Amino acid sequence: MSGLRRPWLDNTPILSSRKEKQHTSPVSRSSPSSVEMSTAAATTTPRRSIFLGVDVGTGSARAGLFDDSGKLLGSASSPIQIWKEGDCVEQSSTDIWHAICAAVKSACSLANVAGDEVTGMGFAATCSLVAVDADGSPVTVSWSGDSRRNVIVWMDHRAVKQAEKINSSNSPVLQYCGGALSPEMEPPKLLWVKENLPESWSMVFRWMDLSDWLSYRATGDDTRSLCTTVCKWTYLGHAHMQQLNGKDSRNMETCGWDDDFWEEIGLGDLVDGHHAKIGRSVAFPGHPLGSGLTPTAAQELGLVAGTPVGTSLIDAHAGGVGIMESVPELGSEAKENDNEAICHRMALICGTSTCHMAVSRNKLFIPGVWGPFWSEISMFELLSNTIKTMIDELKSPFLAALTEHIHVLPDFHGNRSPIADPKSKGIVFGLTLETSERQLALLYLATVQGIAYGTRHIVEHCNAHGHKIDTLLACGGLSKNSLYIQEHADILGCPIVLPRESESVLLGAAILGAVASKKYSSLTEAMKALNAAGQVIHPSKNPKVKKYHDAKYRIFRELYEQQLSQRSIMAQALE
Repeated sequence: MSGLRRPWLDNTPILSSRKEKQHTSPVSRSSPSSVEMSTAAATTTPRRSIFLGVDVGTGSARAGLFDDSGKLLGSASSPIQIWKEGDCVEQSSTDIWHAICAAVKSACSLANVAGDEVTGMGFAATCSLVAVDADGSPVTVSWSGDSRRNVIVWMDHRAVKQAEKINSSNSPVLQYCGGALSPEMEPPKLLWVKENLPESWSMVFRWMDLSDWLSYRATGDDTRSLCTTVCKWTYLGHAHMQQLNGKDSRNMETCGWDDDFWEEIGLGDLVDGHHAKIGRSVAFPGHPLGSGLTPTAAQELGLVAGTPVGTSLIDAHAGGVGIMESVPELGSEAKENDNEAICHRMALICGTSTCHMAVSRNKLFIPGVWGPFWSEISMFELLSNTIKTMIDELKSPFLAALTEHIHVLPDFHGNRSPIADPKSKGIVFGLTLETSERQLALLYLATVQGIAYGTRHIVEHCNAHGHKIDTLLACGGLSKNSLYIQEHADILGCPIVLPRESESVLLGAAILGAVASKKYSSLTEAMKALNAAGQVIHPSKNPKVKKYHDAKYRIFRELYEQQLSQRSIMAQALE
């Protein structure tokens, strides 16, 4: 999810040549010219334990190899095609798989890792919806009829009306997703396809979350992840747990689907065949799938048939697995309370959007909870440097005070948490006719602050409903932005821990492979072994900074309330 995104492309031919900037490779082995690559020093040691993680984000597929200390040995990425037409955002599972194969081969080349050295692997991906027929071939989900476009991307908002219809049912399952389904979840998207593309609906043999489809494509095993089904499909994980006997749930038939819910919302046909189209068996993340990689998939990836593959995770959740134990070394007394300490942390997975991940021992029901010109430095670094020079020029008491007259509500694609309002709109207050770089820098700073105020809103909302979050852990592309991280620390008033390895989502996916290979007995054990802390960013001790952000946060909250009032006024005018 992290990193720079390609512009939206509507008509670029799929699987066209993938020309991307390359970094110099430190090994002589040849690499495809189509991928972006980075590497860290790697040593060749016989029979190493090496774990491969694959992460499919919004704009690229990435692969990373890690040793048994969680150190990144090498990584590579390859772009993926995306189409955007209005609220419809689509991709191709075929294109995604080709990108993964290119990235995996290049990562192995850069890390000087042979295919037979990979001990286990795992997949993480956006919670996009994949449609395939009985032969595994793509089925279109697009108005265009193009069969290549068989993936409804996570950020697609075509199903807003269907989400409203489902939420009006007041089904008990809704309490497990903040009281309301987002149009970005799978049931509204499924209902949209049934209502608008009946031919495609009749052709689909499997509806799958993207990360589950990747595991299926790699192993031939149709077992779904407890992560994807619970978080995006309304599968009731607690019902699954109540029926669990023993530790191996790989072949356990699903028992967490609420058939009444699917019947009530008009998708009762998905109950047929013991839920064959949406998942007959569900497993814990990291459980080994089938017999590992199939010979076909192994050849395509440059790996060995039978390599263990762990049940998948949604990308943000993989980031949580890859970072949640990345905390400074604990003393003996602190280690005694280690099991409770994890419940005081929240992980920020900073990619195209920022996902906030927290865990709790008990069930906590929380309403509304479930981101050209060329230069040798990035645009964000340029803007940050401009901001720093403005502090003295404008005699500002501190950096954040530069945005005294600019306020941003960053709901430009709706609000998922904690308000759960897909109709929410972005607001920029304080615009002038000035078009200078300085004004752009101020708008950038105000936007960063707006995102951080949104995080503060989520943390306060969670703590008000039973969480005790007092530490944040951040990963993803934006976590490399020092301004972004420092503003978050100041606005939330708590420390932010950065991991030793910046590619936490890839590490989280690799941990699934480590568990599947039986190197570790559980996901928790693997996390403790492979997670490691890096820098800790502390909030400002200046009381004026806190007072300032408290005031701006109040305005931030008021911007949404004003929007609701204005929305009501206009609705009444059109009655």
